[in-house]
Amino acid sequence: MFSRTVTEACPLATRSTIYVDITNNDQENEILLTPTPVGQTEATVHGSKRTYAVYDLFQPQLYSASRSVNVILKWKQRQELSVVSVPLLYAERYVSGYGLQTGEINTLIYNNHAFRAFPVLLMETVPWYLRLYVHTLTIITKGKENKPSYIHYEPAKDRKRPHLLEMLIQLPAGSVTKITIQFERALLKWTEYPPDPNHGFYVSSSVLSASVPSVVSMTAYDGDNIPMSTKIFPFSDGSSYFVRLYTEPLLVNLPTPDFSMPYNVICLTCTVVAVGYGSLYNLLTRTFQIDEQSGSRLTVRLANFIRRMRGVPPL
Repeated sequence: MFSRTVTEACPLATRSTIYVDITNNDQENEILLTPTPVGQTEATVHGSKRTYAVYDLFQPQLYSASRSVNVILKWKQRQELSVVSVPLLYAERYVSGYGLQTGEINTLIYNNHAFRAFPVLLMETVPWYLRLYVHTLTIITKGKENKPSYIHYEPAKDRKRPHLLEMLIQLPAGSVTKITIQFERALLKWTEYPPDPNHGFYVSSSVLSASVPSVVSMTAYDGDNIPMSTKIFPFSDGSSYFVRLYTEPLLVNLPTPDFSMPYNVICLTCTVVAVGYGSLYNLLTRTFQIDEQSGSRLTVRLANFIRRMRGVPPL
């Protein structure tokens, strides 16, 4: 399992258990587990009934001769890809706009429940160098404005803390809610840019917390038989379950200076100084002498004769 074996139970834990989801284990998709699990348990996780095989790591007979537990899953028949069911609640986020001055953050929240509406708590954490325009915040559901029942905004401080925006929004059944807010990009100091500034700056994910209605009836289970996922997301009654979702992070480009300009300025300055100072230094330090050409009298007479024929003064 995950290309590794389990050598021992956690020495600090009072219980160390491995749960393997075998919900789809039937005659058509029969699963063979090695080693044989200690037992099985059923639980309702995220609104659906699930069956788990249980391995108790505190039982010595579970370990092989090599003192390790290697959980292996095998299918008797070849498996075909099945269509993944759409979750009742999911979200996506992206940045729109053009240029490097302004932009817009768009968040889409999907409620795919057929007949139940439920609230969702949205938390946005935006870095300080994206200056949010809170007055441009719009929430549209089915073509109409959806006013949040609760909103909390804490403005950012430059180089100290980010923006914090929390909203409690009601999601109608079978709806898509679009949340948009505009922002302006700030110009950073040249020492605040990362080594690869043209790659962009990452904005952390949005966090959605909601109590999603369950599609099956849920009952309380013994605490020893409930898988860890159910303990992390407890439910108060049999009608809903708690879910926390994280959207994908955003990659935003900021105005980036030309970091090669200092190099260009240094090269140009050094070239001008070298040419100007070098020429002046040569003029000040070099001595000039007249090189008198020496030749025979016959050559000089011949040259003067030719020059007189041309009407040019003699040498």
